[in-house]
Amino acid sequence: MNRRDALQTTGAFALGTFFSPDALLNFSSKTKPLNYTKADFGENFIWGAATSAYQIEGAHQADGKGVSIWDTFTHTEGRIKNKEHGDTACDFYHRFEDDLALAKQINMQAFRFSTAWTRLLPQGKGQVNTKGIDFYNRLIDTCLEKGLQPWLTLYHWDLPQALEDLGGWTNRDIIGWFNDYTQLCADKFGDRVKHFMVLNEPTIFSLLGYLDGRHAPGHRDFTKFIKVVHHVAMVQAEAARTLRSVGKNLQIGTTFSCNIVQPYQDNELDKKACERLDVLFNRLYIEPALGLGYPTATVPLFKMIETVMQQGDEQKLKFDFDFIGIQNYTRIVARHDDNSPLLQAKFVEAKERGVSPLTAMNWEIYPEGMYLILKQFAQYEGVKKIIITENGAAFEDIVEKNKVNDALRIAFFEQYLAQVLRAKKEGVPVEGYLAWSLLDNFEWAEGYHPRFGLVHVDYDTQKRTLKNSALWFKKFLNK
Repeated sequence: MNRRDALQTTGAFALGTFFSPDALLNFSSKTKPLNYTKADFGENFIWGAATSAYQIEGAHQADGKGVSIWDTFTHTEGRIKNKEHGDTACDFYHRFEDDLALAKQINMQAFRFSTAWTRLLPQGKGQVNTKGIDFYNRLIDTCLEKGLQPWLTLYHWDLPQALEDLGGWTNRDIIGWFNDYTQLCADKFGDRVKHFMVLNEPTIFSLLGYLDGRHAPGHRDFTKFIKVVHHVAMVQAEAARTLRSVGKNLQIGTTFSCNIVQPYQDNELDKKACERLDVLFNRLYIEPALGLGYPTATVPLFKMIETVMQQGDEQKLKFDFDFIGIQNYTRIVARHDDNSPLLQAKFVEAKERGVSPLTAMNWEIYPEGMYLILKQFAQYEGVKKIIITENGAAFEDIVEKNKVNDALRIAFFEQYLAQVLRAKKEGVPVEGYLAWSLLDNFEWAEGYHPRFGLVHVDYDTQKRTLKNSALWFKKFLNK
């Protein structure tokens, strides 16, 4: 995750309808009954919670694990708030059985996790770490024992440092490296894992890692960024084909961070700025996968991608995904800005205009953005099924008498789920919702301050406390 830094790359957030704290609380189940139930989403709708390896596992040097770019980046001076890192994080590596029990306790059906590439292949290629294989086998088996569907993400940003030293995502060889890693995961886990996701939010890790520099590996180079975009898009499809070769019984997807983009003012310049931002944040990776090519007509600057393409690449970019993962938290409202060299667009901070309440990430709460982005993606003919693979909110959580009264988070979920159901009733093929996140965790450049979890984690003691939002899900999902 962490869209805050991505959005700050070109400006900030959004103008428009907002909810006062009172309005949000009035939406909560304590003061106003829900006008929908779990049954309204359908018997086959999947409910779950999401995580990622670097953000929760810890054990960064345990049992043969290699070094990732986030291990390196977080130990580089000045990169992360409060000099924090994921060395221990939630210690999920040693506590996963108890944490999965919590997921089951609150009636979740699915658990989304990612495999740490360097826990399986310490150098990114070559020698396999059997202890890493053993860990994920235990994790998967425990999921199944507890009645949780394991949803596996192959890449949630933790590129092996050894591969970064060879150019990382700027090196075309990464297509082969990633395919070998994918084949390993498919061979070892594909007999039990039936839902695979190739990439988590390619726009965010390519933009922040190679153009803006706020995330690992910390580059600020447009030429590198262009190479990364194409190689990521190629991997997205090639790895999916590798998974497909294992068997047709697998459900194969990939995930996108998506934000509806709206003009700050009703004029042509602002509308054109929004069209350009829509290319970057919503269209850049989905359209090549659907066989539509890169959206260069709207942003001619992206025609530079053609300089790194090889013969036959355009066809290789395509893959018929079984599902598309949508990850939405807020919206973008933008205005034209000649001083922004890349897209001539700038965002407007929500706090700049007195929008409230904001999340702990300073994100505007805009539930209708979920509905609008679902409608936008459903317009693509090749999108057959959509899963909400992340949605949630960070607030200032306080533990009092072993309880966390996170009423704002409950209201957030109530509103966003209402918009998911609205889209579903209008024919959008949305068939699942995975809350972000099961646990409070390491939130990338923001460190540990933002808490997104349904479960509170005391990082000093590793004590877990179910928040009221977790108990809300437990009640809502109770059959």
